[in-house]
Amino acid sequence: MPDVIYVQPDGSRRTCTNEPGRNLMKVAVENLVPGIIGECGGDLSCATCHVFVDADWTERLEPMGADEESLLDVTSEEPTEASRLCCQIILSDALDGIVVHVPETQR
Repeated sequence: MPDVIYVQPDGSRRTCTNEPGRNLMKVAVENLVPGIIGECGGDLSCATCHVFVDADWTERLEPMGADEESLLDVTSEEPTEASRLCCQIILSDALDGIVVHVPETQR
């Protein structure tokens, strides 16, 4: 089963293991990862699961859709090229060990 590594703003890390097919927001919420809220439950309507994907992983992700790109404009932290909504990142064996950085704040 693939691992996801969530890095907190203070540098602490939490590794969560889950089955492929789950989105990273649900994995975070189910494992009580601080800073990932997921108010909309993954319906792509709240942007409270904003993360910064580690540079080693950004090219391995599916391209961002227009709805996700629009929601990144309303995150509490300034989006960067590494910004994604983790509800749109589906865990797979190919993403085993993915590292995402949790922003200091979410809306």
